[in-house]
Amino acid sequence: MADKINCTEIKPGMTFEWENELYQCIEISLNKTAMAKMKVKVKVRAPRTGVVKELSLISGDKVETAYIEKKAMQYLYNDGENLCFMDTETYDQIEIPASRLEWEKNFLTESMMVNISSYEGTEVLGVILPDKVELELVECEEAVKGNTATSATKNAVCETGLEIRVPMFIKNGERVLVSTIDGKYSSRA
Repeated sequence: MADKINCTEIKPGMTFEWENELYQCIEISLNKTAMAKMKVKVKVRAPRTGVVKELSLISGDKVETAYIEKKAMQYLYNDGENLCFMDTETYDQIEIPASRLEWEKNFLTESMMVNISSYEGTEVLGVILPDKVELELVECEEAVKGNTATSATKNAVCETGLEIRVPMFIKNGERVLVSTIDGKYSSRA
């Protein structure tokens, strides 16, 4: 059984259960006026769906802390419907529907190690990617001479199918670091 805490004790990054829903706190604001109970506004993300919304609670409301487990697993393959991951210690495999990992698919390469988050050890919530990943460019436009008055960029396609903009000096076949937050070129690998 998880601990129950007062909603005023919620901190950013904390995961909790409220009205049978799982939420992760993004930010919290407390507002106390003279004669009324403290109002607690919590901006949250639902780990199951990715939806961001705001909860309005009142001082005294109790939430149940939720413990999210993170386990390092190796990405194996995408069969079109599911993405398969393997625990490198026990060789257990899990499959996550590809529809739940639309953004993450852009950065996953075979044999890559990622963290899988799960709730109560059974419900898989998703994949936690590193801040930046190394990807190979499989298609890259040619640089246009004289187009360097500003920080000129050109289109490129990564091995995962992700389309990004790269500086003119990057060539086809090079490995680059791409941010998993916004999907933009970061630097050469």
